[in-house]
Amino acid sequence: MDSTSIVRLIVLAAIWGGSFLFLRIGAPVFGPGIVVELRVGLAAVFLWLVSRWLRRQPQLLAHWRHFLKIGLLNSALPFLFFAYAAQTLSASLLSILNSSAPIFGALLSAFWLRQPVSRSAALGLACGVAGVATLVGSEAAVHSETWWGAVTAGLAAPLCYGIASVQAKQSPAAIAPFDNAHGSMWAAALLVLPFALFMPMRASPAPLDWAAVLALAVICTGAAYLLYFRLIQDVGPMRALSVTFLIPVFGVLWGVLLLDEKIGWNTLAGGALVLCGTALANGVVKLGRGRPEV
Repeated sequence: MDSTSIVRLIVLAAIWGGSFLFLRIGAPVFGPGIVVELRVGLAAVFLWLVSRWLRRQPQLLAHWRHFLKIGLLNSALPFLFFAYAAQTLSASLLSILNSSAPIFGALLSAFWLRQPVSRSAALGLACGVAGVATLVGSEAAVHSETWWGAVTAGLAAPLCYGIASVQAKQSPAAIAPFDNAHGSMWAAALLVLPFALFMPMRASPAPLDWAAVLALAVICTGAAYLLYFRLIQDVGPMRALSVTFLIPVFGVLWGVLLLDEKIGWNTLAGGALVLCGTALANGVVKLGRGRPEV
């Protein structure tokens, strides 16, 4: 990976880590439905403007079923789950929970696609479960049912990403990455619209709240997709996925610096276990080859 790609990787991680900061600001004010509708709707408009500038003609209607599927699993549902959780959980915890998506992907691939589970992947799954238990277990006695509902939503979001990754392995690769991003945003905007209409706004937004939502839509969604697909083109999907390990670093950093969040031992220990589990489950780190894996 050359120095330019490394810079892009770090910038992308900083942007996606910041998405949880902006969610933490916007979701308690706008409510989950409206904040997500604004996020995907403005991102879709941004990508449409980019396509006009690039003089691209995406075939959105020709693949509408595909876009609805990935728009649901890769945007609409996980964004709604994270927005609901962001009303209660810290940006730091949300960013760490997000990094468990490859663990869910490996687990679903084993059961859904009947892919064999290596020793590395099995250890990764165990580390991931232990990490999540560490993150929430030490505070179980002092939190309400609302907090537990937010944690469940925070885990449901990466589960959706895991399902989406398994679906992607079964989908034809004939659709351009830019068209996938563009089409899925319009599909997500359509799917989230009923939630935006029936989930009321929590409070009157201030200018800072509007700025957070605009940054979430344009920078953390629209521009981030373009940067991510450029990385895939330059260094390949596996190396581009290493951004997963950097997002919690920035998510925790922005939460501490800008929202004055406190980091306890359980966050550090649980986050380390989740990241180790992700590295093992995703094949980035493998156990020694003392004997063949099964």
